[in-house]
Amino acid sequence: MKTFIIICEDKKNSLKKRLANREHHLSHLKTLKKNLILAGPTLNKNGSPNGSILIINSTNKVELKKFLNKDPYVRENLFKNILIKNFKKVF
Repeated sequence: MKTFIIICEDKKNSLKKRLANREHHLSHLKTLKKNLILAGPTLNKNGSPNGSILIINSTNKVELKKFLNKDPYVRENLFKNILIKNFKKVF
């Protein structure tokens, strides 16, 4: 297993779309069980979500992308961009 950090930036004016798909997104993430290390939104200066950060264990980047492509946020075209990097937890 490899660990990846995924940094997603929402498109402008997408809060309504994010909130409408939130429960489906969370259900999708829960299927990872112990392979989901961390998940949560980034916030703008007003405290509203404007992106997502995920830390996930996956066999490889190809399998991770398959999982991400099934995510309701991705399927609804919420994100402006998605950055995937290898990650090493120290603490």
